[in-house]
Amino acid sequence: LFLDEIESMSLDVQVKLLRLLQERVVERLGGNQLIPLDIRVIAATKEDLRQAADAGRFRADLYYRLNVAPLSIPPLRERGEDALLLFQHFAEAAAARHALAPRELQPGQRALLLRHPWPGNVRELQNAAERFALGLELALDSNAPNLPPVNGGLSEQVEAFERALIAAELSRPHGSLRSLAEALGVPRKTLHDKLRKHGLNFSGAGGSSPEDFD
Repeated sequence: LFLDEIESMSLDVQVKLLRLLQERVVERLGGNQLIPLDIRVIAATKEDLRQAADAGRFRADLYYRLNVAPLSIPPLRERGEDALLLFQHFAEAAAARHALAPRELQPGQRALLLRHPWPGNVRELQNAAERFALGLELALDSNAPNLPPVNGGLSEQVEAFERALIAAELSRPHGSLRSLAEALGVPRKTLHDKLRKHGLNFSGAGGSSPEDFD
């Protein structure tokens, strides 16, 4: 039995669920006989149930009954290239559903998907994939650069992808080159060389200082 968003369950229903988990029996509405159950329960939540229990929004005894083998699934923004794999899966499924030819993501579009914070998590990604399959724009970030498609071999694709990643990060607020380099995970000198190679300019609010290029 899978119970999704269990944190939204009312306290009255929580009492009934706790009884089911403890006694492994149910009683039909209007009936007077107990029916034994042989089930396993998986519950999903978007909220810290321990904190909800401390705040009185969730029964502590039910929390401890459910908390047998907890699994933590990080949000999409923390799962790196999983976003690309999931996006491609949803886009191909949508294309098949609408009897359309599948579209291929370009390097600039991959960069946007990787840098997007996905506040709506997988549901937002699924909607974006549906739009993409229908031939519409990704429309993830109005400030993100709109890079043209890139053709060529592996080296050209890698160069284009690198440029797209840097350009996508440049569209976000950074007060110094140091901040930009830390966000991209590269040394400042390396970033300076790559900016020059790709013809990109850094214009942070605080400008850049000489030590930024050390």
